[in-house]
Amino acid sequence: MPNDFFAHPSALVESSDLGEGTRVWAFTHVLDGAKIGANCNIGDHSFIEGRAVVGDNVTIKNNVCVWDGITLADDTFIGPNVAFTNDRYARSPRMEIVRERYEETERWIEKTCVCRGATLGANSTIMPGLNLGEYCFVAAGSVVTKDVEPYALVAGNPAKPIGYVCKCGKRTANHEPGTQCKDCATNTSLNHSK
Repeated sequence: MPNDFFAHPSALVESSDLGEGTRVWAFTHVLDGAKIGANCNIGDHSFIEGRAVVGDNVTIKNNVCVWDGITLADDTFIGPNVAFTNDRYARSPRMEIVRERYEETERWIEKTCVCRGATLGANSTIMPGLNLGEYCFVAAGSVVTKDVEPYALVAGNPAKPIGYVCKCGKRTANHEPGTQCKDCATNTSLNHSK
């Protein structure tokens, strides 16, 4: 195993594709084939499946399962107990009527991308086949059933847009061109283009 990342003694890391400075904490399982970038932090009791992709500088808090077909781009924050899904019509693959569908991954898997800098709040649920835009913010406990546009703040079940956030994560007063974030002084018109 490469020694440029840290794995807690109770973690099971089967993949050799982990970047420098990444930390994998207790009772986490990373399957062979998973790709994890540099400088990531993966909390206790997490699971990273073999065809999951995790970028650089990603924080995955405790109790998160990142399934095949899920991509977490650079700088994303995944709160504790976030629930990803990758199969919209999930059934037990052992059930005879659907067994054939599950013989090839491409027949059932729906890929999700959590784009650069996005935040997924604690206990949020992400339905399959979605694109969560750059620097968007999903409020804790939300159920995301549709794509989320960049910098959007969404909340509820189903999650609906309730505002916008800056790159720094703070909610903006409005999202008109020229609006400046009061916390980091970023011009929000530079953040989001339609």
